[in-house]
Amino acid sequence: MTFDAKQFLSSVSTAPGVYRMLDDQQNTLYVGKAKRLKARLASYFRGQLNTKTQAMVARIADIQVTVTRSETEALLLEQTLIKELRPPYNILLRDDKSYPFVFVTDRHPYPALEYKRARQRRGDGRYLGPYPSSGAVKESLTLMQKIFRTRNCEDSVFANRSRPCLQYQIDRCSAPCVGYISQEEYTRDVEHAVMCLEGKSDDVTQALSDQMETASKALNFEEAGRLRDQILRLRQLQQRQFVDNERGDADIFALAHRPGAQGISIISIRDGRLLGARHHTPKNDLELSDEMLLTEVVSQYYFGQPHNVPTEVITSHALIDSALIADALSEQAGRKVRVAHQVRGHRAQWQHLAMTNAEQQLASQLANKTQLAARFEALQKALGLEQTPERLECFDISHSHGEATVASCVVFDQQGPRKSDYRHFRIEGVAAGDDYAAMQQALTRRLKRVKSGEATTPDILIVDGGKGQINMARGVIEELGVSGIMLLGVAKGTTRKAGLETLFVESSDQALPLDPASPALHLIQHIRDESHRFAIAGHRAQRDKARRTSTLQDIPGVGPKRRRELLRFFGGLQGVQKASQSELARVPGISAAMAATIYQALNG
Repeated sequence: MTFDAKQFLSSVSTAPGVYRMLDDQQNTLYVGKAKRLKARLASYFRGQLNTKTQAMVARIADIQVTVTRSETEALLLEQTLIKELRPPYNILLRDDKSYPFVFVTDRHPYPALEYKRARQRRGDGRYLGPYPSSGAVKESLTLMQKIFRTRNCEDSVFANRSRPCLQYQIDRCSAPCVGYISQEEYTRDVEHAVMCLEGKSDDVTQALSDQMETASKALNFEEAGRLRDQILRLRQLQQRQFVDNERGDADIFALAHRPGAQGISIISIRDGRLLGARHHTPKNDLELSDEMLLTEVVSQYYFGQPHNVPTEVITSHALIDSALIADALSEQAGRKVRVAHQVRGHRAQWQHLAMTNAEQQLASQLANKTQLAARFEALQKALGLEQTPERLECFDISHSHGEATVASCVVFDQQGPRKSDYRHFRIEGVAAGDDYAAMQQALTRRLKRVKSGEATTPDILIVDGGKGQINMARGVIEELGVSGIMLLGVAKGTTRKAGLETLFVESSDQALPLDPASPALHLIQHIRDESHRFAIAGHRAQRDKARRTSTLQDIPGVGPKRRRELLRFFGGLQGVQKASQSELARVPGISAAMAATIYQALNG
């Protein structure tokens, strides 16, 4: 029976709430929340929807609605239902069972800090975490053992010791098994270790300093010396932990997206220390925007799974419901939680680190041989070729208002990008901004080498451009008499949005329609985007080479005193040229803004 959307919408509440879309077998297809249920649900049956959303809507047999008192309550209920029902069209993260924890039992007078892979249901102690990786847990436990000398042996070993073990001899344990430390003192050390793991190392340092002063006044110099050693170790740990000497508690979410694939990396910072990274490759079955996709991931990460909430959540894209999520997180944590995507300083560095991780994760995903093979086979089928193409070459042009025009040639084979065959072409002798002439020069130079046998003949030659570019490329091929190459043009749509490109085969008269979800189109988009990236990189290098100055004297704002400090700090001009922007900012008298100016002048 067809779902009667008009009748259903006539009685839907305008209040906030959660909706479940069901198929004819009463299986949940999708769970969503809305500030105004009626308006949100009506959007599924009116206006333009992408192909995948239309496919889901066509399967709807019923919609069940739960009205809530607030949008925050709807957000929490939505994530609870997603975790419980795991609908096929929702963004799904891996279950929290795979995350490791630190466990401290409350059933032993001398508890150990233990590594646990999963949280147990019985309430026999405290679980700290979850942590991004097992390595992060083990490193943290080792540090706590060094500073607070907590035991790491099994209870059965502890109960049968008659003398201290090797851990005591190397100052990694206080030997509670043979009574070398009182239960009260050991409990205090465990509590301090737990506080450090919770990001409260400053409070621990202050408490130890107070205790050391008290012990010193009481002439208990041995105890004061032990506390002093703990403080020194803790200070050393804090200095190593701080990223660029900055502290903070934050989770950073970064999303990298390319046609047909997306990668999300989550890195956790506690007390300035990077605990590790977690990577996800969620399926985006409804083709959500990057902002909406990241919003779904952040919501499910905290409200669908038991993660500790930091004081700050940083994202690579603006969240759709950032204020709502911040309020919900603040309510859950019992304190103010900030959600932001525009950050500066060390937070921007954390954001950049997460983005780098996401890009790397996505590159690994796209390099998957099975996925690449499927894309090449889809391209063969779409173009009606007898054999799977083995070599694709794509050309693009980059310049700044005609300055430093560079053409790129990017090569893909069935193993993915073949970077050893990438080439840049410096374009000379053409009018500024004449992309047709620039492309003609690059293709002519490349195809002459192909014809002479100096370069490998591609199966498909792709040019980034519309009808004019493909007609020009066809003219070059015919003029040089090169055969055996299929010509493909990629013209951006009117909105320049991925998936709306127009493809031309051989000439501007033969358009090739491809579904936005087609693996063949994703392969073409991938090589087109890579050629665009490579062209921009070549252009910038060429432009900056022409603009770059090799001395400090010509940099605005760098006078004799600053030059002297820079040369003294780095031991000469060569050291200054090799320094990163953050290293330059550490020089006395050099601000972050000035460091950026110097770095740009010396390195482009």
